[in-house]
Order: sequence, then C-alpha cells, then structure tokens
Amino acid sequence: MHLAAAPSCRRTHSNERPVLLNLAVETNDSSATAPGSGRSVVSMDGVSKVFSNGTVALTDMSVDVRPGEFVSLLGPSGCGKSTALRIIAGLGEPSAGSVNWPLSRINARGLPEGDVGFVFQEPTLMPWQTVFGNVYLPLKLRGQSKSAVRKQVMDMLALVGLADFADAYPRELSGGMKMRVSIARALVTRPKLLLLDEPFAALDEITRQKLNDDVLMLWRQSGVTVIFVTHSVYESAYLSSRVLVMKARPGRVCADIALDPPRERDESYRISEKYRQTCELVSDALRDAMNERRLQHG
Repeated sequence: MHLAAAPSCRRTHSNERPVLLNLAVETNDSSATAPGSGRSVVSMDGVSKVFSNGTVALTDMSVDVRPGEFVSLLGPSGCGKSTALRIIAGLGEPSAGSVNWPLSRINARGLPEGDVGFVFQEPTLMPWQTVFGNVYLPLKLRGQSKSAVRKQVMDMLALVGLADFADAYPRELSGGMKMRVSIARALVTRPKLLLLDEPFAALDEITRQKLNDDVLMLWRQSGVTVIFVTHSVYESAYLSSRVLVMKARPGRVCADIALDPPRERDESYRISEKYRQTCELVSDALRDAMNERRLQHG
C-alpha cells in the first residue's frame, strides 16, 4: 500500500469530470481487505438532479460501487448526499444521467428486484406492530407467510441482538434498539446493497459508537455491500473501505479515498495511530472541498 497526500479538489466545468483521488494509509495488517473487484453492484453515470424550484442538487456524478465495499458519502449539509442515495434506491429520478445495476434482475420500473435495503434517518417503525411484525413487513409485502419466514425473521433479530424483544412494541424500545430494528428490517430480504442515510445522527455518542460496531459486524457476516451517508469524518474513517467526499452547490464527488482498515475494528483501533492518520486524510479532503466552495462564493 502507498500513502498519498490529498491534493485540493479543483473546480470543474460542466463538461469535465470531478477529480477522483485514490488515497490509502499504509498497513502491515494481513487481515485488511481491499475494495471490491469485478462488476459493479451499482453505478451512477453522469447523474444530475435539478429540483422543480431550480435548485441543482447534483451535477455529473459518476460512481461505481463494487461487491463487498463499505462506501461512505461524506460532505456538508446540502451537498446532495441523501439525494444521491434516494436516486440509487429508486426513490427519486435523476434529471440527467443513469443508474445501472449490472448484477441485478431489473423489474418493470427499471429498478433492481429486491436487491436494495434502505435505512432512513429515523427508524420509521409501525407503532402498532411488534418488533417481529416490523421486521416481517418486507417479506409480507412479497406475499410470504409469517409461518414460512419466522425462522428467517428471528435469525435476523438474533443477529442484531433483539431476539428477546420480538414481542415488544416500538414504544418500549430505546432509540438505539429502534434503529437496530430498522436495520434488521432492511437486511431481512438479504439484499445485495444496504443504503443507510445518517441513521445514527440523532443518537448519543456512546450508542452511536456501539451501532457503528454492530453495522461493521453485520457487514462482515452478511457480505452485503454498504453505502453510508454521514457528516462525520470520524465515523466515515472508522467504518469505510472507501470514502467519497462531496462538495455542495452543485453536489458532486471531489475526492475518492480508498482506505485499508483492519477487518476487525474495536476500541483499540479508535485510539491507534493508523486511525488517526486515516481521520487526518479524510479531514484534509473535506476541508479542501469546503475551502474551495468558500473561495467560489467569497
């Protein structure tokens, strides 16, 4: 592995691609995993989004996400992170460009058939349903009976540490537990791609760190590919095999940082020199993006 410095993001014209960087922190850890190879799980090709009020949310965004990657979208508020995630999920349409799914079966709407799980900023649980009922919902919508998938649902609840709360209602759960239910619901269909839109932003730091560890464990055990939206340099540096730094107005990727963290991460990694270096690299790239925007509007 090589250690590269992060040059400044440079301004691009409408017919010019953003500069993508490939940064890595040196490691001697043989358990570390490289970013995924082979065909993409999803690719965005020249995607732009203009809302009806004229706001340009995204411009010419091109990203390939490969199997097994944990990719974080990092950037300031208003840079289009959530808009990009919703377009990938099929919850919004691009104004220009395309989103492709090379490994998926495409349905009549042009979307991957059951291959995407989405975790929103809020847990969005049904208060009248039990924990089991909330996790069972996507399987119910597929026409699968509760008895046929009971083990599948209970296995997923066990994976997120909530098997003993299957009969509890959302009002009886803490904020962190509700988010675990939301993650279990997104994973119960065994998707190829898990999308998370700042799921831990409203939680206290201790709960947030615990859920970061839980998501890494689920990523390792399930093999799912993850795209994770966050404002936090520290969260993106801890979780990711790759960080895409975005800048705003219009939103686009200005740095593509390939990381090489150890496969197993815990509290000792949070205080390691390797993690400090990673945070510094990601922070520098984000600072460059923010400084360029100030210069453009100064």
